[in-house]
Amino acid sequence: MYTTNEVSAPPIDRTGTEAAELSTRLTGSAMKLVSRSGTARRTRLPALGSAPRAGSRVTIVIPAYNYARYLQDCVASALAQRDVDVSVIIADDCSTDDTLAVAQMLAAADQRVAVIHNDRNIGQIPTVNAALSTVETEYVVKLDADDLLPPGSLARSVGLMQARPDVAFVYGRPRHFSGAVPAVGDKAARSWTIWSGEEWIAGRCKSSANVISQPEAVIRTDLARSAGWFDAGLPHTFDMCLWLVLATMGNVGRVNGATQGLYRVHDASMQRTIHAGIMIDLQGRRAAFERTFDRHGAGLRDVARLREMARQGLAVTALDRACRAYDRGRVNQEPVDALAEFARSVYQEAEQLAEWQALARRRLAGPRRAAHSPRFLADAVTRRISDELCYRNWLRTGEW
Repeated sequence: MYTTNEVSAPPIDRTGTEAAELSTRLTGSAMKLVSRSGTARRTRLPALGSAPRAGSRVTIVIPAYNYARYLQDCVASALAQRDVDVSVIIADDCSTDDTLAVAQMLAAADQRVAVIHNDRNIGQIPTVNAALSTVETEYVVKLDADDLLPPGSLARSVGLMQARPDVAFVYGRPRHFSGAVPAVGDKAARSWTIWSGEEWIAGRCKSSANVISQPEAVIRTDLARSAGWFDAGLPHTFDMCLWLVLATMGNVGRVNGATQGLYRVHDASMQRTIHAGIMIDLQGRRAAFERTFDRHGAGLRDVARLREMARQGLAVTALDRACRAYDRGRVNQEPVDALAEFARSVYQEAEQLAEWQALARRRLAGPRRAAHSPRFLADAVTRRISDELCYRNWLRTGEW
């Protein structure tokens, strides 16, 4: 488990030399907290207000393909952000609906909005990367056209990043919704959490999960450019890979308490159409970890340990999903054999895991008996309770 440490600091306006001195003091305090492995632990800091320096500039890149129905609300949420100078780039990937017309209307109405239009459809990642390559501001956000930014989100994130120049990117609590856009107030941050990059990566390896939905993340542009932006070879987990790569370059911050992004859940999203399916998801996560360690592992103290943790975490996730299929009577709807084979292929000691033994017991009992066995039913109840606790912890802390 991580330890939480309080570092007190007086409320100041964080301008000029005061901001530099504060940053040095906070960074120094954080780096005093060192684990036995030599990696700085997680630190919890009091949030020092939510008003960044005057003139702070953020670019919002909005990729859009056939999302005309969402685009106006998305752009409005970006332009309404307080205390930061916002620029919006709408990148239309040759939509066949009214996306381009809506984008051009928005650009005509507000000089802060620019439009990039592809003459042919080239895909989301090349479209986003082309738009990102034009960004000149210190901070950048990729905001999908079906998502939104809550009031004050950027000010809270930029305020943290200005106080902590060691932080490569910041995220926070997202709110997932469907249907009408929820009303979210401009709430002050409760606190900030700072992880060393390697410690944050270790947490992602252990759970194998991507803890960031995306609209809640603000990135330092120069670091993302050095990382090569989003990896076009990872169509399902390009965002997860970027978070991991950025964490090899700096620390990771989180704004706690306030809602930082509004993530729309709907049947037409890419995650529920062309990228749907547990095997696609697991293979994508595996590729994100391996790509990060292969290309950026030199910046980590113990890349071999992290790689092994990630492989074990992926195997556990796959085997747990297979066990759930038996417990829910969904063996015919889930790729149980493929999940077991994935676990074996990704982690050489998979058959020694408790989850492998649990799956073996269910296979021995058979689908019908397993779905009604009191023993497996108790496991399912325990798992549901654990899932709920993990979900609540994720909302509160940003960790799974």
